[in-house]
Amino acid sequence: MLCWGYSSFGQPGIGSNLQVIIPEPQVYGFIHDRNVKEVACGGNHSVFLLEDGEVYTCGLNTKGQLGHDCEGSKPEQIGALAGQHIVHVACGESHSVALSDQGQLFSWGAGSDGQLGLTTIEDAVTVPRLIKKLNQQTILQVSCGNWHCMALAADGQFFTWGQNSYGQLGLGKECPSQASPQRVKSLDGIPLAQVAAGGAHSFALSLSGAVFGWGKNSSGQLGLSDERDRESPCHVKLLRSQKVVYISCGEEHTAVLTKSGGVFTFGAGSCGQLGHDSMNDEVNPRRVLELMGSEVSQIACGRHHTLAFVPSSGMIYAFGCGTRGQLGTGHTCNVKCPSPVKGHWAAHNGQLSGKPDACKYHIVKHIFSGGDQTFVLCSKYENSLPADDFRTINETRYTCLINDETIDVWRQKLLEKNSSNSVNNVVQILSSAACWNGSFLEKKIDEHFKTSPKIPGIDLNSTRVLFEKLMNSQHSILLDQILKSFESFLIPQLSSSPPDVEAMRIYLILPEFPPFQDSKYYITLTLPLAMAILRLDTNPSKVLDNWWSQVCPRYFLRLVDLYKGAVVYLLSGRKTLLIPVLFSSYITAALRLLEKLHKVNQKVKHVEYDKFYIPEISSLVDIQEDYLMWFLHQAGMKVRPSIMQDAVTLCSYPFIFDAQAKTKMLQTDAELQMQVAINGANLQNVFMLLTLEPLLARSPFLVLHVRRSNLVGDALRELSIHSDIDLKKPLKVIFDGEEAVDAGGVTKEFFLLLLKELLNPIYGMFTYYPESNLLWFSDTICRESYGVTEQKNLIEDGDKILVQKDNREEFVEAYVNYIFNLSIHEWYTAFSTGFLKVCGGKVLELFQPTELRAMIVGNSNYNWEELEESAVYKGDYTATHPTVRMFWETFHAFPLEKKKKFLLFLTGSDRIPIYGMSSLRIVIQSTTSGEQYLPVAHTCYNLLDLPKYSSKEVLSARLVQAIDHYEGFSLA
Repeated sequence: MLCWGYSSFGQPGIGSNLQVIIPEPQVYGFIHDRNVKEVACGGNHSVFLLEDGEVYTCGLNTKGQLGHDCEGSKPEQIGALAGQHIVHVACGESHSVALSDQGQLFSWGAGSDGQLGLTTIEDAVTVPRLIKKLNQQTILQVSCGNWHCMALAADGQFFTWGQNSYGQLGLGKECPSQASPQRVKSLDGIPLAQVAAGGAHSFALSLSGAVFGWGKNSSGQLGLSDERDRESPCHVKLLRSQKVVYISCGEEHTAVLTKSGGVFTFGAGSCGQLGHDSMNDEVNPRRVLELMGSEVSQIACGRHHTLAFVPSSGMIYAFGCGTRGQLGTGHTCNVKCPSPVKGHWAAHNGQLSGKPDACKYHIVKHIFSGGDQTFVLCSKYENSLPADDFRTINETRYTCLINDETIDVWRQKLLEKNSSNSVNNVVQILSSAACWNGSFLEKKIDEHFKTSPKIPGIDLNSTRVLFEKLMNSQHSILLDQILKSFESFLIPQLSSSPPDVEAMRIYLILPEFPPFQDSKYYITLTLPLAMAILRLDTNPSKVLDNWWSQVCPRYFLRLVDLYKGAVVYLLSGRKTLLIPVLFSSYITAALRLLEKLHKVNQKVKHVEYDKFYIPEISSLVDIQEDYLMWFLHQAGMKVRPSIMQDAVTLCSYPFIFDAQAKTKMLQTDAELQMQVAINGANLQNVFMLLTLEPLLARSPFLVLHVRRSNLVGDALRELSIHSDIDLKKPLKVIFDGEEAVDAGGVTKEFFLLLLKELLNPIYGMFTYYPESNLLWFSDTICRESYGVTEQKNLIEDGDKILVQKDNREEFVEAYVNYIFNLSIHEWYTAFSTGFLKVCGGKVLELFQPTELRAMIVGNSNYNWEELEESAVYKGDYTATHPTVRMFWETFHAFPLEKKKKFLLFLTGSDRIPIYGMSSLRIVIQSTTSGEQYLPVAHTCYNLLDLPKYSSKEVLSARLVQAIDHYEGFSLA
């Protein structure tokens, strides 16, 4: 090991050397036969950790910071730690901490600001003591500022204690200094890779490169674009995309190392410690340009100086304050650009191959710096190892991950039950959102470093694989523990305002856990997760929406199906499962989550709209009653709870209803509006009778008298004499000279004939497009009419603008806007106004356009076998009667167009109702008429009078004759 810098108090441990300043590297004689693992430097003392876990210290001991009674340049072992295997050490200005292999933390030295974490304030503690407040935690990392400390636990919890004059504890405003470790809740859920403390400022680094800083910022050392202190962790956004993997802090400056080997510095620059060829402070992270040509693998900061190691050349560079020899350049002046440390250096023995002076070189293993000192651990030439690379993450030092290896270890621990602490540690990790959030990172091309509000940076396939492994019977004990941890700790503790997007991965991970799909866990896991998602504040909620829009359709569909299943489960057990209040909150959570997913799907179309349908709804809920409650609520009317049963109306979530269910709603709405109109008419009639003016009585029906020869004119004349409220009444149509009583069939034919007339080109109301079989209101862009070409400007002076490549998109937009909006505005407005007078209402808001169309015009999904299977027979007829069998044989032999004509003849429409073919339920009844008579259709009832024909040929001839001349209603 080599060292250089200030040694007035003997802290570099040179021994008998009386030099106060050591301006260039010197071999450290203390460890000729001992292997040093780490070195930590305080203000005026140094701590040496050996590979065997022993701890030695030297330097000033006025506050007991050496942990033993000796003082001076010769390192002495701390006897009080002899029974511990120490794995990590750190120093503050005048205090020290040591971390054992059991995850326990010991502290000693100055304690007047609570920096020892021992609960009591003591000016000096001369013997290492256990920090009992952290006894239930497995600590992985510790870092010391001048007068404060930070520790990271295996379950991702982060603790700080000591002085808080500048907010360096990250505990919020007006929080005094703390004498015992306090949890920094504002970083909950973020998987942390490192914690680092400066003089009075602090940093935390996430596994995906997010940097958070807080504390003193008088020189811009937080990199937050200003010089204002922060009391809570703040995201250093300028570093988000840089793939930061390591942070080192000086007294008032900060250096960060990126995965690509770049170095950024910021903060105080008065000594040149930022390496930007200036003595200026920097409030924003700035790359050290002089190091850009090389990949740096190690960085270290002292009080006012910085070091960087470049493995490709084996060179160590230093910059900053050099007045105490801490740069190792052989001089005692400040340096504002990276300068080589004096000496012969190499990163591995391969770089020395063939060099005659190879024995003069030092093979760098690890660089350490603190205060005004620097140490370099070196490997022996004959058995050297490559230099440490700070860019390679040491998994034993950061938030514990959940993977194949760890679950096998935990399974064994749980089986042995040899230590309650071991079991508690497992529970803590399984209950930690931070551990789960860091466990399934997308590492291909470092994708997880791109984590953002739009990219989750997570590999959901690896999540699925691990969960599938956990479902194996050999992991049953561990699985039970995971279930308990999720139910009792993890889900209830999810924050409504996560500190960063990395803390939100848990919302994508949990639904992949198979028990969430099991109805047995709907109440304890699935629905509480939905509630946690719905509690999210606006911004994190939008982030989750963005992530859902990025997942694969298969994942999205599973999520939709999961909460559809929860809705069905709740509705099925609503009477026995839960008390009403709980039922209401759970069903609302499931429905609102589906609504959130539905809104995402409307934007990205992961799945078809019908994937949100819950077909079981119709059998589990009285749709008419539910719609009535919704209707009254929309009308602002209060309904007594005893009537409503519960406060949830499913109609508020129309996307879960299929078109058939919505048709029931529309029918219910129509009946409600009709009833209102009828009641109004009846009330007026009662009033007229009381006032002896019966001639003014009003019909409860809207009756139209029309002639077939003048259908459109008569209809318009009849409608003009009625008020808007009359249009809501049930419609009755009477064809002039025809005897049929309208029970629905006459009205059906009236509309068919009326539409046929209205679509006649002589009216010019609509244009028919045969290629799509659709109609649209007539419009006149550039079209030929009677041999004359008419032209319309789509935009101002459009006739003077040529359509070219650069404006063709604008032309298409203008063309479409003209066709669908501008050109037909007057006609469409009239059509819409009339339509809404009859069919208007809130119910229309529940329909998708395709659903409304299917309900109005039906569909053409013909299933003729289903038509036969659902048929009903009356009189002498049964399904096996000879005439009936002849009828179906004849019918099935018809071509498609003839079959459609039969439907039109029998039901008044050649389309299939939205409920399907079986809903027609046609009725075939026998008659006493002779076989010279034609079959007769009663379209109101889908009823066919079918004489008993003697042969199939006769039946076929009579049936064809009947359906080819179907228009007209008569009892003759």
